[in-house]
Amino acid sequence: MLQEKISKIKKGGLSAVENISNFLRIIKAKNGKINALLYVNENALKEAAAVDKKIKQKKAGKLAGLAIAVKSNISVLDLPVSCASRTLEGYQGTFDADVIKRIKAEDGIIIGMANMDEFACGSSGESSAFGATDNPAAPGRIPGGSSSGSAAAVAAGMCDIALGSDTGGSIRNPASHCGVVGVKPSYGRVSRFGLIDLSMSLDQIGPLSSDVHGSALMMEVISGRSKYDATTFDNPVPSYSSAMKKKLNGLKIGISSDFEKLCTDKRIYEKIKTAAEKLAAATNSKSVDVNLKYLHLAIQTYYPIVYVEFFSGTRKFDGRKYGKKIEDACGEEVLRRILGGKEISKSEYEGRYYRKALAVRKLIEKDFGKAFEKVDIMIAPTTPMLPHALGGRITDPKIMYAYDAFTSPANLAGICAGVVNCGKINNIPVGLQIMAPAFREDLMFSAMKAVEDLKNAKEA
Repeated sequence: MLQEKISKIKKGGLSAVENISNFLRIIKAKNGKINALLYVNENALKEAAAVDKKIKQKKAGKLAGLAIAVKSNISVLDLPVSCASRTLEGYQGTFDADVIKRIKAEDGIIIGMANMDEFACGSSGESSAFGATDNPAAPGRIPGGSSSGSAAAVAAGMCDIALGSDTGGSIRNPASHCGVVGVKPSYGRVSRFGLIDLSMSLDQIGPLSSDVHGSALMMEVISGRSKYDATTFDNPVPSYSSAMKKKLNGLKIGISSDFEKLCTDKRIYEKIKTAAEKLAAATNSKSVDVNLKYLHLAIQTYYPIVYVEFFSGTRKFDGRKYGKKIEDACGEEVLRRILGGKEISKSEYEGRYYRKALAVRKLIEKDFGKAFEKVDIMIAPTTPMLPHALGGRITDPKIMYAYDAFTSPANLAGICAGVVNCGKINNIPVGLQIMAPAFREDLMFSAMKAVEDLKNAKEA
């Protein structure tokens, strides 16, 4: 467990240099096949040695000596920030994103830059210009996306914690497929300064880890207001690790049959429902059926917003300042979204499709607001289907976009949502998604920890 490793490092039982060296050996042995990391930090051992000095002086931070993998759309000074695209091939970060500054301030060590779907356009990890990522938890299958490399790096033991970005499930989808923990924070909880986002009104940076404690710890570090990001809120950041020590009791746990209707593989819904029932029994809680009237419109609402905002955001990639012109260098899915956003944005449409999507987004947000008046948390599947085989790409975009059916509503509503493994189907991991009201990550983490404890107790 990560908590034990942190204690061991701080007590001198494991040095930062030893920890990083161990990961570098694992990366050398595994990354050629898995393709989780696009770049390994050449200065990682030197940075670890500096952290060891701080540990001896008892001045080390919360992440002292831990190896952190970073999705390749987050700016890290002097490291490649390619967005897994030929467009930005060779481009290096000129500054540290806010989240990276906070990680470094707490003595975390950036081990490398993770693979991803190109410009975060994808749900499978297959659209990277530098090759698809394999799923360490289900070899030969997709790891999910777009934070494919981040999830795979954690699952393969290449890092302690990873950072991803989540537009409509891009952290939670691969967390589920790879059997790890992944968190999408409430909108405005974590600064996006330094993120090359897919959709400015939806994206959030969040952690992936092998256990709930790791993600909770990282959230403590990266959360908070930033003077560089006007979307961040000046809300207090609680100690999530302390919140997890409180035993859950007497919750109202929301379950919606509306999720079942959207589940392509009914085995997934049954597994989630069973896990929810066990959580309710273990915490003296009760399940409450909630109606989400507009849930079925989430995908139709989500993608027009993404297309338009992505098109707008990519206008800076014109070949003059940042690498190549994006339309000349990008892959099929990126081009599809650029052209789609351009078409929707045309003046003759007077913005009616984007505005309509924003109006329905408000309805979805109100839907969840009403639901949270009746329940404390909501439990749902993460994906409607199991990960497909690598190389067996889904050619129909509508089917691929359906991967976001259960995850995009949380982004549209601005609430927090986390995924924790709840078992396997045909030896393939299945993630349970827990949603909580905006800025109630403490409650979300407590529930995630309870699910994790129940699963660990069963396997013991």
